[in-house]
Amino acid sequence: MDISYRGEVRSQVSFPKALKWKKRMPYIVAYGVLFITTLPVILMYLWLLLNSFSSQMKYGFIPVNFTLDNWRFLWTNVEIAGSVYPSIWLATWNSLVFAGVLTILEVIIGVMAGFALSRLRFPGRHGLLKITLILHAFPSIALLIAVFYILNFLGLFDTLWGVVLVKTALQIPLTAWIIKGFFDDVPWDVEWAGLIDGCNRFKVWYSIVLPLVKPGIAAVCIFSFLSGWSEFLLLYTFIISDSNITLATYLQKLLSDPNLVPYGLLTAVSVFYMLPVIVFFILTQKSLMHMHAGGGKGV
Repeated sequence: MDISYRGEVRSQVSFPKALKWKKRMPYIVAYGVLFITTLPVILMYLWLLLNSFSSQMKYGFIPVNFTLDNWRFLWTNVEIAGSVYPSIWLATWNSLVFAGVLTILEVIIGVMAGFALSRLRFPGRHGLLKITLILHAFPSIALLIAVFYILNFLGLFDTLWGVVLVKTALQIPLTAWIIKGFFDDVPWDVEWAGLIDGCNRFKVWYSIVLPLVKPGIAAVCIFSFLSGWSEFLLLYTFIISDSNITLATYLQKLLSDPNLVPYGLLTAVSVFYMLPVIVFFILTQKSLMHMHAGGGKGV
């Protein structure tokens, strides 16, 4: 009796622990897989940060001798083997102008196009929606020659404005498609109530519908800015003068320098290139977390 009693007590104690571990096991496996898959990315960014503040990396990963010399591009122009690079602040300003103007144009045109595709009924609307997706599916590199001829004809080659127009045209189809989904989620009753109260169509759109799709507009703003900030191919192809250099092409010039550019300098410029994105994410993370995919009420 005593043995069976103790065995019964032991089983009563161990059973909740086993049940607890059984419930935790899916979380442990999920977090383990997530940690293993993201570890290379984390180590890569950590290596960039450590290398940018050290003069040497022991065994390729352990920083030795803390220094700020790799960040000298912040207060003086980089000079390597007699070649003087443009100011990093000029490249930063050009990058901000490029990403900012792209965001403004893309949001204004995309919001109006998305509303028209969602609310207006006109001949060829279904075909236009299909073409919109196909246009966005074209890779940018396949259009480089044609875009070069157009920019050269318009006198916009080697100008930021020309590349902004090209990037905007390539981005608008997806932007209009995304924002259309948010307009689809706005009930028609809301618009009809505004029209009955005496508002015209534009006032209904501006005063009633637009505030309801603010999360969608915020999401489009964020993705447009990040897309413009990280753009490389179009800027590398159509910008040749140093006065219009951006951070992406500045970093490419350093990487392609025939002379041996110190890794510390390259990593410091790379970290500096990422800093505005991190700040932008911190400022807009609330909108990103509240973003959801809209649409689904029919094309």
